[in-house]
Amino acid sequence: MSIFTCLVLSLSIATDSTIKKQNFLLDEVTVITQRNEQKVFNTMGSVAVLNAKNLKNYQYRSTPETLFGANGVFVQKTNHGGGSPFLRGLTGNQTLILIDGIRLNNSTFRYGPNQYLNTIDPFLIQNIEIYKGGGSVQYGSDALGGTLQINTANPVFAVDKPKVNGNAIVRYGTSSLEKTARTELSFATQKMALKAGLSLRKFGDLIGGDTTGVQTPSGYDELAFDVKAKFQLSKNVFLTATHQNLNQSHVPVYHKVKLENFKINEMSPQKRALSYLQFDIKSESPLLKNLAFNVSYQGTEEGRNSQKNGSNVYRVENDQVKTFGSFINVRSEISPNWDASSGIEFYTDKVNSTKQDTDFQNNKITYSRGLYPDASSFNSYAAYSLHHINLNKWDVNFGARFNAYSINVNDQTLGKVNVSPQALVGNLALGYHQENHSMTYLSFNTGFRAPNIDDMGTLGIVDFRYELPTANLKPENSYNFEWGYKFRTPTFSSSVALYHNQLRNLIARVKVEGQKINDYQVYRKENVEKAYIQGFEWATEWMVLPEIKIYTDLAYTYGQNETKNEPVRRIPPLSGRAGVHYQASNAFFVKVEDIFAGKQDRLAQGDKDDNRIPKGGTNGWNVLNIYSGYEYKNVTLIGSFQNIFNVDYRTHGSGINGVGRSLIATLMYRF
Repeated sequence: MSIFTCLVLSLSIATDSTIKKQNFLLDEVTVITQRNEQKVFNTMGSVAVLNAKNLKNYQYRSTPETLFGANGVFVQKTNHGGGSPFLRGLTGNQTLILIDGIRLNNSTFRYGPNQYLNTIDPFLIQNIEIYKGGGSVQYGSDALGGTLQINTANPVFAVDKPKVNGNAIVRYGTSSLEKTARTELSFATQKMALKAGLSLRKFGDLIGGDTTGVQTPSGYDELAFDVKAKFQLSKNVFLTATHQNLNQSHVPVYHKVKLENFKINEMSPQKRALSYLQFDIKSESPLLKNLAFNVSYQGTEEGRNSQKNGSNVYRVENDQVKTFGSFINVRSEISPNWDASSGIEFYTDKVNSTKQDTDFQNNKITYSRGLYPDASSFNSYAAYSLHHINLNKWDVNFGARFNAYSINVNDQTLGKVNVSPQALVGNLALGYHQENHSMTYLSFNTGFRAPNIDDMGTLGIVDFRYELPTANLKPENSYNFEWGYKFRTPTFSSSVALYHNQLRNLIARVKVEGQKINDYQVYRKENVEKAYIQGFEWATEWMVLPEIKIYTDLAYTYGQNETKNEPVRRIPPLSGRAGVHYQASNAFFVKVEDIFAGKQDRLAQGDKDDNRIPKGGTNGWNVLNIYSGYEYKNVTLIGSFQNIFNVDYRTHGSGINGVGRSLIATLMYRF
């Protein structure tokens, strides 16, 4: 741990927003825990919010990298075009990602790290809410480790006469690390507001620190466009219409080319499109204060292209998932001190999967079963109710959700399979407020993850294994206990949380002894494991002066697989950050930040077999970054100086090293 870190380890930040001295800290607003607006300080759980000011000031390269260093969040990068968030030691299909309340998770989300978060254009984002340890009651399957809510920016109505404005953004990274151009246009009247944007991005090969140098191949191209419109149909009725589209091409999987004898191994295309309509209806009736009705369509496409060294066969795999969804959420005031959010949800997935091998030597094309059974379907039906009661200094949260599923697979190995798992989950939290400056809470959340088509129908090479399809799987379950304490004054805040999460019926890959296919060991998934994950998170912030704040945070995670009597796979090491933020005025800021992680040598057998993890574990590291920005009239210039000391480092479980010493400059012009 660096001297800089040690000097400020007792001081920390809960958010990076610019806060005037007279305002209380921890005053960010979140909706994720109760599907209703609530101050972070008042939430009876571990919640963090990365706000618009944070995202603008630091100009993160990608959406996963916005979370880099956030308290209690660990980001693994299998490749430069990926980025998978770990919440409370879990990732992949055991954490839930939402976009404006709509599930990004679909029925082919994989166990372990994935790239899906990187298909959200960071220029869309208004803020990110992070709910650690909960979310199943509120939003359904997959929230065993927690929930990420990505809220996209809304267009704003004009106060009087119609307005037209826009932004132009260009960004350049040294050594061709990044070339980005983004333009946005907005038009607004008193009853209608429209915002549209286009992003063109080219990422060069990632340059590592110290002795690593250029990591080839790792660069890729990205094209994204978006439009969002809001209409006031009447005094109390609003309509929001949105479309987002992102396409990434030729995204290399670096470690496979480097370590697994591949001439080509890439994802192309890596695509996501989301369209939705949402009606928001306000009412004077206490039992129907607000009704939100949403219908959505989301399409994802993942292409995988590969060719081994010395082979004449070029393989093209393609998986497409079309998701239709709808929800109705009603916010009610049952009494002056009792409010509730209740609703119903429906999602349906259609999965298409193909594989094509082209033998250039023999001029032959062979078509075969894709990674998943083609024409599979996955349906989810749910009802929930969440309640919050205030009793003077005491707060009580409780809620329940019932989820039912219908999963249909027609597979050449399994035959026709229909399974209908169900889950009933609940939560309960009790909080006590001492005046306006401190709050302590106890919470209990149950969670679940329904088996999906990736669990049941995978056939082929995944990571360093060959998987066979499986039927008759049950939902995974979690039981999360948490104690927390939050303290704040106008100039100081601190929070701490201790948690213990029991995991049951975990779906695990089980080795089929004595069987190999194409030199890969064969595995099949079964509900065979139980485990627990526990740890603590701590964050504080001190406004030394109205212009200066000093911060640090720390997170520790310990996981034990009770079935195998070994560590849980991919558990992050002790990690945190510390820094100083100086805001001279609204026009100028400087932030110096140290992000660090300890060594992780507590490994499961699966970690030891993973070629992304060095023998003996992943070494600890410290990375020092400097951010600075200046705003003059309509022009803003922001510089990001990353890894000042050119440290050679890798986040645990990643397939590629972190960025070396580099400078990324962003120029924004408003018109």
